[in-house]
Amino acid sequence: MLIERDANGDFILDSSELAERFGLSLADLRRHMRHGSVASTVEIGTGEHEGTKRVSLRLGNRLWRAVLNDENEVQHEEMTVIRPNSPGRRLR
Repeated sequence: MLIERDANGDFILDSSELAERFGLSLADLRRHMRHGSVASTVEIGTGEHEGTKRVSLRLGNRLWRAVLNDENEVQHEEMTVIRPNSPGRRLR
């Protein structure tokens, strides 16, 4: 997956690829987005991670993260299911 950036520097992700990763139809993902149920963050790498970025999208108890290189290509991605009462626990 290539993640593009617009003229303002905002990240643009392909909705159909994201829907697939969350196990949703495109219509369902877009509905969640319209209702503000999808939260996103971008972290910029420093030190030994200089030049990388980590993009995170959370929907309910699911968290998708991707590490991007300096050309915004996904180098690593993972989907985590967060259990109640243990915010950092990962299921694989």
